[in-house]
Amino acid sequence: MKLTAARTGIAALALAGIVSGCASGADPASVKPAPGRQAPPALDAAAKARLAQAARAAAAKRWGLAKTPLTAPAPPAKKPVIEFRDGFEVEDGEDLPPVFTTIPTKDKVVFLTIDDGAEKDPAFLRMMSDLKIPYTAFLSDYLVKEDYGYFRTMRDRGVVLNNHTLHHPYLPGLSYQRQKREICGMQDVMKKQFGKRPTLFRPPYGNYNEDTLRAAKSCGIKAAPLWNEEIFVDHWDYREWDRDLHPGDIVLTHFRGKEDWKGTMPDMVRRFMKMVTDKGYAVARLEDYL
Repeated sequence: MKLTAARTGIAALALAGIVSGCASGADPASVKPAPGRQAPPALDAAAKARLAQAARAAAAKRWGLAKTPLTAPAPPAKKPVIEFRDGFEVEDGEDLPPVFTTIPTKDKVVFLTIDDGAEKDPAFLRMMSDLKIPYTAFLSDYLVKEDYGYFRTMRDRGVVLNNHTLHHPYLPGLSYQRQKREICGMQDVMKKQFGKRPTLFRPPYGNYNEDTLRAAKSCGIKAAPLWNEEIFVDHWDYREWDRDLHPGDIVLTHFRGKEDWKGTMPDMVRRFMKMVTDKGYAVARLEDYL
């Protein structure tokens, strides 16, 4: 009985140390014991997962989410083969970047993508970091150049920044050379401002032709993801007749605020996460499947 009591006491001290570390924002593994106290035992993977989920639940409550977001499965060891969606092909497009609206997967995941760069809301960055919700950004220079630093912060937090042209034109109305300037010029901006030329490109308004994809391929673009749903602060729009989510769907939204919407980007995230979580989906990182 004395041995059991001793072990219980040690476990209690270990838990107290872990909770104290979490409350202070420190990594529990880095918290040093007070003089004369035994160090807490190293956390196994299951314990780390429980702590991470507890932290996410606390963040969800803090940000006003109805439910804690579900955790996405591990990225697939073998990436899905990405092809043109039926009806989205272009003539002689066999070797061009594919255009698609969903990722072929049985995982119950969706992918959040955010376009343009007009709204630069610090609360949105904090919210997504706290909740650990992955997303992918497609940027247009005429909007992001007002504050490249905002998007560098986004990049530093693990968000992949991609190409949405320099000025957001209707590309099929332009010549090949002008399309190339819009797309490849943005590649140069991305390299200069963010350190890397992206491999993903989204045509403005989802409109493109063969010249668009040829121009994109000429400066390193590998794929052109569109979207299956669009989320606003007050409603959803759907591409499919069943008006529902599907495994692997790509969801579009925009960097917008109260000037354009009846709410803020955090309000949009709350609506997005309510639908996704209620339907049993997790949000995964698009690049993990490409």
